[in-house]
Order: sequence, then structure tokens, then C-alpha cells
Amino acid sequence: MTEFIPGLKLSELYYHEAIRPLLDSHFPGLAHSAALIGSGSDVISCDTPFSIDHGWGPRLVLFLPGDQFDRWCKPIDETLRSHLPYTFHGYSTNFDRESPESVFWMVEINSGPVNHQVEITTLGKYFNNYLGFDPSQEISVPDWLVCLEHRLLTVTSGKVFHDDLGLQTSREKLAYYPRDVWLYIMAAAWMKISQEEPFMGRTGDVGDENGSRILAARLVQYLMRLSFLIERRYAPYSKWFGSGFMRLECSRNLAPIFNQVLAAPDWHERQRHLSQAYEILAEMHNALHLIPALDERVSSFHERPYLVIHGERFSEALLKAVQSEEVRRLPPNIGSINQFLDSTDVADDIELCQRLKSLYFSGA
Repeated sequence: MTEFIPGLKLSELYYHEAIRPLLDSHFPGLAHSAALIGSGSDVISCDTPFSIDHGWGPRLVLFLPGDQFDRWCKPIDETLRSHLPYTFHGYSTNFDRESPESVFWMVEINSGPVNHQVEITTLGKYFNNYLGFDPSQEISVPDWLVCLEHRLLTVTSGKVFHDDLGLQTSREKLAYYPRDVWLYIMAAAWMKISQEEPFMGRTGDVGDENGSRILAARLVQYLMRLSFLIERRYAPYSKWFGSGFMRLECSRNLAPIFNQVLAAPDWHERQRHLSQAYEILAEMHNALHLIPALDERVSSFHERPYLVIHGERFSEALLKAVQSEEVRRLPPNIGSINQFLDSTDVADDIELCQRLKSLYFSGA
């Protein structure tokens, strides 16, 4: 059985040992960039031996200059199909898929052309297709807000193997949200907490423990997403959301508390552990010094016996700290697409995501 090699390492070896020699011999001096970025668990180093059944293998993205793409794309593709080895470090370089849009998987062959998984493109084409905009151009506020966070993560993760064309410059421009966009998204995150934080106790108080558990789990998710924002890290999509959270610095303190919230037998205990988490995140937020420090202690929800952090305090203060007039004009509390969208079918359709920009324009 072939020893497992993490996909990111495998792809780097593939470029240097198989792809680059063919480029040098058949297209000497051709300017290009090469990387493993974009979709795939291997890009964010979450792949395991189970990953090899689909969407994984010797692969990478090869970028050509825009003005030379039409000239060289087909010849490079034909060269790779004709001259790549059938296996690389024990893994097939040949792939199959049901359709151009579907997932791919390795299929061993021993004759004929290699159906490789080297995506040949340009920087502009790649980013427009994957993000909905080209970071080499000006990035608008709505561009940031309707771009799925996990897509921003996967184009700034992975690794660049060679760069003549400025790929790394684009990645650095996408490293994290601009300050005021960040504040706007974080304000929406605190407001989501505010809008539901008293319900966990209220449902439990009337004997609806199942409803209380569901709300507690939702609040844990909101708090985890807020943790990513406070540490200025993009969050992965649902499959790797928990794994990504465990890579945050704050997870050492918060993960055990979240586990206690989810395992608590009744709403009183859930409230005790949630209160701990609220106060830790309020302290973390104050440590950013974005706004005047706010009280970090939980308190009663009006006259009711439910302890909350009153997330709206943080939300309102963050919005007041926004300096950009464009961001100030945005509808408050909507936040980014990640905060109001829960549809994989929409999220996977860049064109549909782009239509959601209308949410951010007055009169929409």
C-alpha cells in the first residue's frame, strides 16, 4: 500500500519533479505561476488517508500570462497528457470525473494520454471564477461581503510553488478583510448573539430542553465564528469548521467550555458554561482596543433570570467605530454572506452570490 503523503506536499513535489521539468524542456523561459490553492481538504491541510478517494491526488493550478494563454494553454495541456508519468510517488496522475463540474478521482492507467488534474488558467480567470472578482483590480465592499469566507481561506492557504506573475501579491491583498469591513462583519456577529442569547434559558425554563439544547448549540456556533473574527482568521466551511477552530489560539480556553455547554443536562448548567464563554470573548474583544472597553460580565436579561452578555452593546459600538462612509451606509446587522446564508447550492454558485450584492445598496 502506498504510504500517505499529505496532498500539499505531494503537489509541491509534483510541480518540482514532474511539471517543471516538462515546462523547462518544452517551453523554456515561459513565465508562469504554480500553486495548490482553491477547493480541497489538502489545501488547508485537513486531508487524511480517507481523502484519497476523491478530489485528491497529484494536482495543482498552473497560471499563464493573460496575453499568452490562448497561445500556450493547449500545447501545454497536450504535452502534459503525452509526457506525464502514469504514477507519481505511488499515486495515479490520471483522473476521471462524471462531468466538468463534478468531483474528480484518481484512476490508474498504463497506456494512452494522461487525463491530468493540472488546471491551466490565468490569474484573472481563476479569481473571477472562484471568488467573483479579481484582486489585481480594486475590491469593492460588496465584493468582500458576498464572497464566501471559506473561499477566501482556500485562496490564501495552500502554497505557491513558483511565481513569475504576482500570484502571491494577490494572496497578500486577500489576507484578511479591510478594517471597516471587518468591524461591520464583527458587529453583525455580536448582534446575532444578542438576538438569541436569552432564548436558551427561556426555552429551558418552560421545560423545552430540546429547544434549549438546539439554541445552545447555535450560540456555540456563533461564538466560534466570532472567535475567528477576533483572531482575524478566515473560517472553513462546515466540514472543517471545528478543526479550524481548534487551530485558533483561544480554543485552548474555549473548547472545553463549549464541550460542557453541549453536554450539559439542563439549561441552568448550560447557562453557567455559556456565561463563561461570553465573558472570555468579551475580554478578547476588549483586548483588540477597537472601541472603548465594555463591561465583560454577564448580567440579567431585563428583569428575567437569564444571564446574557448583551451582544448589542458590542455591535453598536463597533458600527460607531467604522470610518468608511461606504461601510457606514450599509444596512446594519446583515453582515457578510456567511452570516445569513445557509444554502450549499447558492454558496456553490458564484453568479448567484454576486446577485446578493443588491442587499447592500440602499433601496434594495
